[in-house]
Amino acid sequence: MRLDALFEDLESQFAALQDGDLYGEVAERIRAEVGKITLLDRLRGAVGTIVRVELTHAEPVRGELVRVGKDCLLLEAERFEEWLIPVEALTSIHGLGPWAEPAEGAIAAKLGLAHLLRGIARDRSPVTLFCAGPHAHPITGTIDRVGADFIEMAEHPLDAPRRRTEVYNTRLVPTQSLSALRRR
Repeated sequence: MRLDALFEDLESQFAALQDGDLYGEVAERIRAEVGKITLLDRLRGAVGTIVRVELTHAEPVRGELVRVGKDCLLLEAERFEEWLIPVEALTSIHGLGPWAEPAEGAIAAKLGLAHLLRGIARDRSPVTLFCAGPHAHPITGTIDRVGADFIEMAEHPLDAPRRRTEVYNTRLVPTQSLSALRRR
């Protein structure tokens, strides 16, 4: 009888060790898979939810995450505002769920900040740029050109159309200094 109990005890210990090894292996595989998830994957998993983003050189923005590009995100905020935010300008994001989603396809993965900026320039929409820098203040006007690494902006009041008489400055802004763009 005692030997039967000893064998049963050893078998249960062996089964527990196997379960522990399996649990450890599964946990390690999960950690490895989670390690492959990018910030953009997490953001794509939150499309359609209300998030709050904190930016390097602008006030936090709260709105619905509408789209995620290869290097930027688009939020729809209150008062019919759209916010185009480069990923480099993010300091933190609140309100994401637990989901992640890989890039949709080859075309969607290539669309990024430059493509969206060119679309805004083509629309001739008045915008407000928020840029990095210790003395930076919001810049209002219309984007005239988008180069490989810059934005050329005709500065004018937001409530005035882009007319030669309303433009008081033309400013070249390096794309890397862009923290956010707001369009109403």
